[in-house]
Amino acid sequence: MVPRLATVTMDVTRPWLDGLTQSQSLAVTHEGGPLLVLAGPGSGKTRVITRRICHRIAQGVPAWHILALTFTNKAAREMKARVDSLVDEGVPGRRGLVVSTFHSFSAGLLRRYGAESPAAALGGTALRPDFTIFDSDDSHSALKRAMKEIGLERSQWPVAGIASAISEAKNRLLTAADYTESTRDFRERVIAKVYVHYERSLVRQNALDFDDLLLRCARMLRNDPAVRTELQRRFTEVLVDEYQDTNHAQFTVAHAIACEHKTICVVGDPDQSIYAWRGADISNILEFEEHYPGATVIALGENFRSTGHIVALADALIRHNTQRRHKDLSTNLGEGIRPRFARLSEEIAEAKHVVAELERSRDLGVPWKEMAILYRMNALSRNLEDALRQKAIPYVIARGTAFFDRREVRDTLAYLRTIANPLDDTALARIVNVPHRGIGATSMEKLHSLATTRLCSLAEAMAGAHTCGIAKRTVKSIDGLLTVIARFRSELAVKPASNLGAFVARLVAEAGLERAAAALGSDDEDAEDRRANVQEVANAAAQYELPELSPDSPDATLGDALRGFLESVALVADADAIDPERGAVTLMSLHASKGLEYDTVAIVGIEEGLLPHTRAARSPAGLEEERRLLFVGITRCKRALHLTAAASRAMQGLRMSTIASTFLRELPPAHLDELAEEHRIEYDEAPGRRAHPFVVGMTVRSAQFGIGRVESLEGRRALLVRFRTAGVRTLYPEFAKLEIIAPA
Repeated sequence: MVPRLATVTMDVTRPWLDGLTQSQSLAVTHEGGPLLVLAGPGSGKTRVITRRICHRIAQGVPAWHILALTFTNKAAREMKARVDSLVDEGVPGRRGLVVSTFHSFSAGLLRRYGAESPAAALGGTALRPDFTIFDSDDSHSALKRAMKEIGLERSQWPVAGIASAISEAKNRLLTAADYTESTRDFRERVIAKVYVHYERSLVRQNALDFDDLLLRCARMLRNDPAVRTELQRRFTEVLVDEYQDTNHAQFTVAHAIACEHKTICVVGDPDQSIYAWRGADISNILEFEEHYPGATVIALGENFRSTGHIVALADALIRHNTQRRHKDLSTNLGEGIRPRFARLSEEIAEAKHVVAELERSRDLGVPWKEMAILYRMNALSRNLEDALRQKAIPYVIARGTAFFDRREVRDTLAYLRTIANPLDDTALARIVNVPHRGIGATSMEKLHSLATTRLCSLAEAMAGAHTCGIAKRTVKSIDGLLTVIARFRSELAVKPASNLGAFVARLVAEAGLERAAAALGSDDEDAEDRRANVQEVANAAAQYELPELSPDSPDATLGDALRGFLESVALVADADAIDPERGAVTLMSLHASKGLEYDTVAIVGIEEGLLPHTRAARSPAGLEEERRLLFVGITRCKRALHLTAAASRAMQGLRMSTIASTFLRELPPAHLDELAEEHRIEYDEAPGRRAHPFVVGMTVRSAQFGIGRVESLEGRRALLVRFRTAGVRTLYPEFAKLEIIAPA
């Protein structure tokens, strides 16, 4: 174990060197060449990154020469705030530090260099700096239109599957033309056709989806020597957080900037690489020394978060993986409480057991906000929610940023997108009747056809609406909308960035967006809430701050601020929505939990088919990632860890026996208490819940299995039914919808 240094006595003018362990201090003060920091869970990796930045500034590296890249806005804000708190205002070269997510950084580079760089173009079409960033809903809408254009039946080709395949191709830096050339079978050839039409749609609208930001930026840096050289000179120090989560495109962006000077520090942990399904490539961190020969490697194994039994349990589990770099995990927080495992009879009993354990923690003084329930699949949350509601325990579900998904908010943002980008057909089509203008579906089809025929934008087609047989009243409505948009657009280049809040508030009022929002309400209270949501967009715009500019940058315009605001909204990550200060238990997927920590953690559904998931367990690499996922879940816990499984679980109306996860056999009994059945906390049925009416001998009908006879009652909630054609099935009456044909 690396010896822990007590609070190190340092010069008071260098607070960033206080209280570091020996390994942390080595990482912070390292000079001369590439550095890989293998940071175990709870080992202070954010502290190392931020203090290393502070140290480099103090060593004379101007802050505007430092680039730090991470994955969430929350992490970027936290890192920037820590640096600001540690480096005195009077330190020369303190301003201009860039701490950003990969996507935001790529968007900024494309706005600055993309229009002039042929390497950022697609199909010979240059990228305009006022491009729109499509979120997943916008992307799916464009994909559906592309599928319609080639006559593809959506029932046979789910949009999500095609979107995933195109995303994977973009992460490998393949354009539609590249992907088309590489196709190997019928499925890929169909996807290639959709990709071609989808890419044309994005180019036509001057829009990029999330993957395009990385694709175009990486291709630009890889293929444009002038841009690459300028950035290499600008950013002489590169730091990358969560390096194990980088995909090929992100690796290309960071490597292109650092490959010459090689002053790069990456921090990560192969044991926490859990995003292969969205393109993360664990080989980036495992092969760092091949990309940067002679690199220094420093391991951070001391866990400052979790107690001894939890750390030992996680360490024993992850040692079963082969794709990893070993580091000794340890803690000085004492052994603590042994983690506990319970296998309950079924999922409702499991949920009640977990809730009872949370109540026990509450009785010991742990606040609800310090508790979390984690699961492999979001569908497992329903019974947990029921159990929490029955006990009146407050809870929140971490599933993204609900505010910006609300219809009236998306309508308001679509107005802003239309003003910022004249080619954004998707946004313009959304707002033609917000508020209601009487522009019908037939008129819109004519306008889309006109745009296709003339190879122009929807806005240009609308300006010529009088030429395609649209009624004069409708043409007048269209002209009114275009006039409002043009008036607001004319201000973007001439007004300062500080006007953004007032600009959005004025648009909300003059475009009738509050009235349109209120019209969506189901009652007066709902209408008022929706009106307030629209006003809140203006508030959010007023609070938006542009990233700190380098000393030689011109003053930002209103257009810069508007595009930056829209970009910040589009690039919000799921993790940014998780508020640890909420006074409630947090329910979330294991994937969403990464980077968070709680006093009390319950991980449910540790069963074959769930964890490891059936799809992932088909390959050794997939199985190892599932093991890493459980490792991440375990190491979110500071003190009290509860693991559960159900002996049977209802799935699609059928009750199925389950097999305990193979991972449970890898957890050492010395660090895990398995609760005997008599000690498991299972409650009786909720008061007032009526028992099912089925008894042995009844004849029943199932819509799925036909006629059958009840053979036996399995506990209080399940039946064993022998069907004439389907054989014996264990059913869950609450879901199976059985009809009684004849009494016993």
